[in-house]
Amino acid sequence: MSGGLERRVVELGRELAYQGHFRIVRWRLRHSLFAGGLGPPLSREVFERGHAVAVLPYDPERDAVVLVEQFPIGAAATGWADPWLVEIVAGIVEAGENAKTVARREAREEAGLTLHDLTPVAGFFVSPGGTSEFVRVYCARVDASQADGIHGLADEGEDIRVLTLPYAEAMVLLAQGRIVSSPALVALQWLQSHRKALRAHWCS
Repeated sequence: MSGGLERRVVELGRELAYQGHFRIVRWRLRHSLFAGGLGPPLSREVFERGHAVAVLPYDPERDAVVLVEQFPIGAAATGWADPWLVEIVAGIVEAGENAKTVARREAREEAGLTLHDLTPVAGFFVSPGGTSEFVRVYCARVDASQADGIHGLADEGEDIRVLTLPYAEAMVLLAQGRIVSSPALVALQWLQSHRKALRAHWCS
């Protein structure tokens, strides 16, 4: 889709602007313009929290999904009416890990589940105007009868409640606008389109 445009990014420098639980890096750069040539020098801060993996556990035999409910600081900071969000299992990719390894680890830590048959759903940038985070989303076959209770790592301040819902109830939450976390939205909408084929494949 470049239309013959030479796409270039010229890095002029970068520096650490902030380091806490996450970090912010200040970039100085120039990039190609659609009209041709390079644009003026720009200074942009990028929020770098790493890349993430999210997974929707689905039980085709029971036609049920496993969701999690927790308190994310981002929702609270916006003044969201109820910052305890219904989401899907997710975690940050650490150095040396691959996406499926992270999905399996986070499913154990956040929901006490073992994942089978991980199926790719999508990959997307969360908010590329300000953060480098890229999320890979999967759907995985599980035994939902094993999902229950409160999970999470105490040393990371996690307090995660597991919710096992019939597919129909999860779709009601989606239709009512009560699912507001982007990986969960993407995964549940994907399941709407692929559920029939998924059940036929996994139940066989």
